[in-house]
Amino acid sequence: MEMVTHFINDTIEFYKWGLTIADKRVEKWPLMQSPLPTLTISTLYLLFIWLGPKWVQNREPFQLRSILIVYNFGMVILNFFICKELFLAARAAGYSYICQPVNYSDDPNEVRIAAALWWYYVSKGVEYLDTVFFILRKKFNQVSFLHVYHHCTMFTLWWIGIKWVAGGQSFFGAHMNAFIHVIMYLYYGLAACGPKIQKYLWWKKYLTIIQMIQFHVTIGHTALSLYIDCPFPKWMHWALIAYAVTFIVLFANFYYQTYRHPKKDFSSKGGKAAVNGAAPAAVNGLSKQESKALVENGRKKKKGKAKRE
Repeated sequence: MEMVTHFINDTIEFYKWGLTIADKRVEKWPLMQSPLPTLTISTLYLLFIWLGPKWVQNREPFQLRSILIVYNFGMVILNFFICKELFLAARAAGYSYICQPVNYSDDPNEVRIAAALWWYYVSKGVEYLDTVFFILRKKFNQVSFLHVYHHCTMFTLWWIGIKWVAGGQSFFGAHMNAFIHVIMYLYYGLAACGPKIQKYLWWKKYLTIIQMIQFHVTIGHTALSLYIDCPFPKWMHWALIAYAVTFIVLFANFYYQTYRHPKKDFSSKGGKAAVNGAAPAAVNGLSKQESKALVENGRKKKKGKAKRE
């Protein structure tokens, strides 16, 4: 018990020391004064993942097409704004894509970059709604370990990023990821528009490929920063490399299971896993294709029975 007490006290002291070197520009921004709001939101997210399926178990799946269209295109706009702000502000500030230390000054361009990164962090919290919509629509197969790990860690860990390194090298990964999310949510938004649009969305698997390329680029960029001894916190560099490796492993497994060795899933067209907003419209929990198949099977059985009689 004494050891636990010492550990807690040491952790509190370390956190207090950490606050002395935190970014003073962001300390009064929403959600940034303490990690508790972020941890509370993430805890509620995990609680919903546990209790949500129990709540909808005996209910019909929610039909959220209109909400999904608004949500996904709203995320396109938000990520485009973040991407645009980071690009323009970094260019105005003369940022280097090879090595860029954090500038904690109140220079307008630096504050603009910090604000864009804060919005990026907020967007990761908004993305928790991806999971909420999956559960409400009873797409439980989409709430995988990769899905939960990705969403929960991104929002939680980026609080640390904004608190201590809201600028410098941090802009590179956020800039690239925001651009990819513009493409990703554009796909989801178009898919939510219905079958007339879905038949043109042949490029779903390339989203996963782009994401995996992103993680390899992140590792390469970070390793280069370490090699040239870029004056950016080394702990952040090593943590980012380890984090990216976990994503490469998980996304590679997802790609293999989904596109190289797919399992049959009758909850969506063609046996492919449904994405947020991409599943065909369902009737009483069944897709149109399933309903049609059941009707046709029923007719065949009746015809066969008539012949035997």
